[in-house]
Amino acid sequence: MNKAWMIALTAWVLSACAHGEGTVVPAARCADASASVPIDSKDEAAREAAVGAVSRFGTVNGVKLHYLYAGSGPAVILLHGYAETSRMWLPLIAELGKTNTVIAPDLRGAGLSDKPESGYDKKSMAVDVHALALSLGLKSAKVVGHDIGLMVAYAYAAQYPSEVEKIALMDAFLPGIGNWKDVWLMRDLWHFHFHGQTPLQLVAGRERIYFEHFWNDFAADKTHSVPEADRQFYAASYAQPGGMRAGFEYFKAFAQDARDFEGFSANNLKMPMLVLTGERASGPVLIEQARAVAIDVRPTIVKGSGHWLMEEATDQVVPALLAFLTSPS
Repeated sequence: MNKAWMIALTAWVLSACAHGEGTVVPAARCADASASVPIDSKDEAAREAAVGAVSRFGTVNGVKLHYLYAGSGPAVILLHGYAETSRMWLPLIAELGKTNTVIAPDLRGAGLSDKPESGYDKKSMAVDVHALALSLGLKSAKVVGHDIGLMVAYAYAAQYPSEVEKIALMDAFLPGIGNWKDVWLMRDLWHFHFHGQTPLQLVAGRERIYFEHFWNDFAADKTHSVPEADRQFYAASYAQPGGMRAGFEYFKAFAQDARDFEGFSANNLKMPMLVLTGERASGPVLIEQARAVAIDVRPTIVKGSGHWLMEEATDQVVPALLAFLTSPS
């Protein structure tokens, strides 16, 4: 290969982006290669209806929140994590809605909810959810959270302990509790500090590429992680105006969350707390943190699973949640 060809090839590689399973495409085509598939609202409504859920909106705490509503009976609030929306809960809603009122909001900044400039500390996000619950006449509820959602769930229970009957935390960690920095600094430090104008410009039109890192690398087996249809939906959802900026704010707020959670931990939660962690993800770490903030901790390490518990281990996780949420104590 002559020198001119070497220079041209090097320039092409340096201006390229990774796509899919190790494939590289020119930078000029990056946006096209990873372009989000438009959300089909009719298809989404059909998916929700199939599990007995309806899509609703409520404006509370100065923010319009989108949420899924299903069933009747005792209330359960489901809080999703990063790189997902309330859609992640559809398999659980299908069963839980048979005996319970289920509320699954898109958190501030996610899905069809508003994406304001601020308010992404988990204490404030919990206030959002609490205001939504009150607007629906729910005086008490059981609260479940995965990933970022578990942080919001903990902040909810810590601020309104008399209104939370049970709480379930699913695979992530609690900022400010114990040796928490070892958890999130140990691996993938970069994405916790990946926010601001340059990161936003880098991921614009490449949202799917960015999210593949989470869906693949945080799974025990990337071929048995978040399904393709869901990946398309979530990428398109976060690609909405303000979506990626809001998502980055979840991580940017960790320093404030750590201060808030350290204060909350002075008063141990007394309601039953189920902790589900992936064997190949947070493992015993979240369990140890839970024991530092709650009295009645009921831990389970989900064998063979990574971070995406609902998708990787549906047959283990849904029964465990149902048993915990519907049992008398």
